[in-house]
Amino acid sequence: MAAIQKDTFQFLYELKDNNDREWFNTNKNRYVAANENFISFIQSLINEAARFEPSMAGLDAKKTVFRIYRDTRFAKDKSPYKTNFGAWLAGKDFREGVAGYYFHLQPGASFIAGGVHMPGPARLKTLRQELSHNGAGFLEIVNNKNFKEKLELRGDKTTKVPPGFEKDDPMVEFIKFKELMVHHQVDDKTVLSDNFTAYCAGILSAMAPFNAFLNASSE
Repeated sequence: MAAIQKDTFQFLYELKDNNDREWFNTNKNRYVAANENFISFIQSLINEAARFEPSMAGLDAKKTVFRIYRDTRFAKDKSPYKTNFGAWLAGKDFREGVAGYYFHLQPGASFIAGGVHMPGPARLKTLRQELSHNGAGFLEIVNNKNFKEKLELRGDKTTKVPPGFEKDDPMVEFIKFKELMVHHQVDDKTVLSDNFTAYCAGILSAMAPFNAFLNASSE
């Protein structure tokens, strides 16, 4: 299994303090090597995750990795490059609002996330209805020991109960979420360990029932 190399981490670390085209072009070979290492790692992770997440079977890592080049057209920050590598693993289904897995590699700020990010109004309403109708199933997932030890439920909430739902709904605090995401922070030492692929697969495995619940509401 491919591992994250120290040189890949070092490139991202230096890019943070040298985020300009001249430095990047001078170090283009380092970027190419770091990007290839990241893609290899993601492919290993996909292959491991496919054992419990069938939608990942046959997924090409190159198609999941985000470009390092920032779109600065409407941004105040004109830095041309991202200082991280990221990959969105949503299986073969890229419909709006589909729950997937996200891997973020950044010195001092690496993390693994999952769920539905910024769903549109119609999809959000469907998710909320599923929470209201099948609260017991959702609570069984998020109260699971393995889930609670590895994952944190995150997301902005509305201050009021969304229209169409009752304030005395037992699931009202979950219904208030504007998106349903789970998060796992990873320290640098763990990222650079030899067994990091297996470590990440374990985190994704803990997320899998959560994503399955969310995706069932879109079928």
